[in-house]
Amino acid sequence: MDLETGFHHVKKESWRTVLTLAYQSLGVVYGDLSTSPLYVYKSTFDEDIHHSETNEEIYGVLSFVFWTLTLVPLLKYVFIVLKADDNGEGGTFALYSLLCRHARVNSLPNCQLADEELSEYKKDGGVNGLSPKSNLGSRLKSSLEKHRVLQRFLLVLALIGTCMVIGDGILTPALSVFSAVSGLELSMSKEHHKYVEVPVTCVILICLFALQHYGTHRVGYLFAPVILIWLLCISSIGLYNIIYWNPHVYRALSPYYMYKFLKKTQQGGWLSLGGILLCITGSEAMFADLGHFSQLSIKIAFTSLVYPSLILAYMGQAAYLSRHHNIESDYQIGFYVSVPGRDLEFFSKRLKILVVGSQAIITGTFSIIKQCSSLGCFPKVKIVHTSSKIHGQIYIPEINWLLMVLCLAVTVGFRDTRRMGNASGLAVITVMLVTTCLMSLVIVLCWQKSVFLAICFVFFFGTIEALYFTASLVKFLEGAWVPIALSFIFLIVMCVWHYGTLKKYEFDVQNKVSVNWLLTLGPDLGIVRLRGIGLLHTELVSGIPAIFSHFVTNFPAFHQVLVFLCIKSVPVPHVRPEERFLVGHIGPRECRLYRCIVRYGYRDVHKDDIEFEKDLVCSIAEFVRSENSSPNYVKVDRETDNDDKMKVVGACSTHLDGIQMSEDDSDNIEEAGPSELKEIQSPTIKPRKRVRFIVPESPKIESESMEELRELTEAREAGVAYILGHTCLRAKQGSSLIKKLVIDFGYEFLRKNSRTSTLALTVPHVSTLEVGMVYHV
Repeated sequence: MDLETGFHHVKKESWRTVLTLAYQSLGVVYGDLSTSPLYVYKSTFDEDIHHSETNEEIYGVLSFVFWTLTLVPLLKYVFIVLKADDNGEGGTFALYSLLCRHARVNSLPNCQLADEELSEYKKDGGVNGLSPKSNLGSRLKSSLEKHRVLQRFLLVLALIGTCMVIGDGILTPALSVFSAVSGLELSMSKEHHKYVEVPVTCVILICLFALQHYGTHRVGYLFAPVILIWLLCISSIGLYNIIYWNPHVYRALSPYYMYKFLKKTQQGGWLSLGGILLCITGSEAMFADLGHFSQLSIKIAFTSLVYPSLILAYMGQAAYLSRHHNIESDYQIGFYVSVPGRDLEFFSKRLKILVVGSQAIITGTFSIIKQCSSLGCFPKVKIVHTSSKIHGQIYIPEINWLLMVLCLAVTVGFRDTRRMGNASGLAVITVMLVTTCLMSLVIVLCWQKSVFLAICFVFFFGTIEALYFTASLVKFLEGAWVPIALSFIFLIVMCVWHYGTLKKYEFDVQNKVSVNWLLTLGPDLGIVRLRGIGLLHTELVSGIPAIFSHFVTNFPAFHQVLVFLCIKSVPVPHVRPEERFLVGHIGPRECRLYRCIVRYGYRDVHKDDIEFEKDLVCSIAEFVRSENSSPNYVKVDRETDNDDKMKVVGACSTHLDGIQMSEDDSDNIEEAGPSELKEIQSPTIKPRKRVRFIVPESPKIESESMEELRELTEAREAGVAYILGHTCLRAKQGSSLIKKLVIDFGYEFLRKNSRTSTLALTVPHVSTLEVGMVYHV
């Protein structure tokens, strides 16, 4: 697939594309939300309250469900939070990325001033945009930029939300599948059911996770018709029950019934809110899965189909239960007893088994972990892009199988929808609380609205969510401890990885060598310049890394063209191809030393080695050609330095009027290019591959630049060698015990068991040279 073009403009397609995405989102985003009617009433009336003949309890629960669905998924997410997308991407870390750009609170160590000039960075204002309109907003922004404690708190808050999303990806599939299989108890004896329940659930979960590698669009097309039929089925059943059993049930939508409910049930009613909370499980997936679809398609699907279907389903169950008070077992208050007719009940049970194949939060987990990994807060994992049109549709094998194992462990360990519901509810509401807190900052810093509006947002939605949060937290020993334990483990992993990454970069900065030291290396010291291009990979954006001095000390030779290559992530979803490279000289031109910074967004795909080499060499050649004709350098650091003079150069495909590179086998040399172009060819005799730089006649290139291009041509024909650092971190002497545990054991364990850098994975092994070095941090 074309990795540089095609996927940035998918979301601005025709109505046909929008409606297609809305249809696909049914099979991915709304699987969890659509299945909640199965267990909400059952979980609510499980222990804390009981269904009486006055119907005050069932009407109160219906009122709570209606207003919770209306205020949180519809009002908060659809009409407010979805607008806070990060150039089309959603999720907790997308909000954090927005805040990083509007206030300098970026957690990436190698961020530069030049990154703030990116088009995507400045699209919504960025740090160079308008300041918050109010004095309080300006003070808030300056406080965040000045105090490291606040920046770390903001990062930890985003990481907690991320960890809870991962926990939700473990708990929600288990709850949905188990609730579907539990409904089979009405079709068989209880003795047989207890032997069937767990094995069948585990088999379905294994099949569910095995399907994920087919990609979002295939899963969406596979399950969208099932979800559509399911929503039409439950809404039709609900409408039938309303008309047949209690046409006046709509009166329970009044908030007055919530007051009557709490007045009568008191503490039991408050504790039962943990069950009512399950009606909005999957709501956060609308925002987390935003990168897989589009804002408009998710809005259309929810407002036109999902929301009215759920309301009718809950009203229908309440209407049925308001006329049936003799409950023989806890399943008698569930969903299936309200289904009229055995044939329709049989059909709905089998349909529900198919519906569980769509689990939105699994897809959202892939997206948010990709963002964390790109921004240095999660170990490197394998990212598989499953769509050539929509770049946000990804699959992560390691995370998928880890989620499956943990999901099976939760199923086998709990074997009870009540405790699973308590665990899932706490994870869901914690994510929502984190989103509310981050959104309040987005309102002030990014949307530049008044602080009063942000306070109103936090107070209104925060109060609702805090009420549910406290009701869920009380059930800590009844299953709610699971998401806390899982999130704590993932939070430790993220913090250890981020801390180790920062310490590694700090060591590089503190031990980098000066350019003057590099320039003193010459034949007098026994240094030999080898034919070819040497690409030395480093995390530094300035200076010479210590790994290179270590290399030269032990092996006194380097290539005739040496490029210090830094591949970095920036806190935007995508970097345009024309802004991909930052290129500059290190020292005098005759040394043939270059620095090249390659910038990727956290949603961008890294090219394979052949295309990457071609783009890299072509960008250096374009830099050499345009250095004198258009010396428009950008400032890459806040402190002026001679090494800071760099230029923005795009990929080959973005400067068609500039220099182009052609590579041919020596036995199959094509004819010369157009008459208005001329070739710069290497005088090397019989090369294995002939490299040509085709440059325009105008503007005229100086002889010094022509010579530099000839040397670059020769070096490219000789081949490219990749010099990669293989570093091992150790805590220096005198460090505390905690630091030794974190660095020597925690970070090193994660480093050894995670994937190496993207560059190391794509380059051919025959061209790779690894330099080992121990960092004492």
